[in-house]
Amino acid sequence: MTDPVNHRPFFQEAYLVNDLDASITKWSELFGAGPFRKAMHHKTDRFHYRNTDQEADVSYAFGYLGDTMIQFIQQHDDTPSIYRDMYAPGEEGFHHVAVLVHDFEGEYQRMRSLGFTDACRLYADEVDAAYFDTRSVNGCFTEIHGDPTPILGRWATMKRAHQLWRPGESPYLEL
Repeated sequence: MTDPVNHRPFFQEAYLVNDLDASITKWSELFGAGPFRKAMHHKTDRFHYRNTDQEADVSYAFGYLGDTMIQFIQQHDDTPSIYRDMYAPGEEGFHHVAVLVHDFEGEYQRMRSLGFTDACRLYADEVDAAYFDTRSVNGCFTEIHGDPTPILGRWATMKRAHQLWRPGESPYLEL
């Protein structure tokens, strides 16, 4: 029997975009993704990027496509960030995959022991998250994301909204 603790399936694909609303519209029309919930000019409780506390001004949109969460990120400034590590201002594209972990500190140490650089670590909305520079393996960053009950409930609500959502309805989700 397979031990699910040793498997780390992706629950999210994330893209750096120049315009959240345009991306939401395009993905909704092309793939049937959505509805999306936006978090404008998101702020964290604790943050570090490559050993600094410099936090970029970013907005997010989250929605589902089947069982996969799709995240769009729009950076509003030129502050150094994990997004600017891959893309210059005006560029956009695939940025990271994310895995959901129950033992955040254990997984954080495992990633470091594998030799990956902790490019960014944060705590926001009662959740720990860290981004490791795994581009040498998968061409993108890998996010590890904690799984506290409140966030899992919010995501279940979003996923159910996706299951019920129909083309032609608003691509935006109000929670």
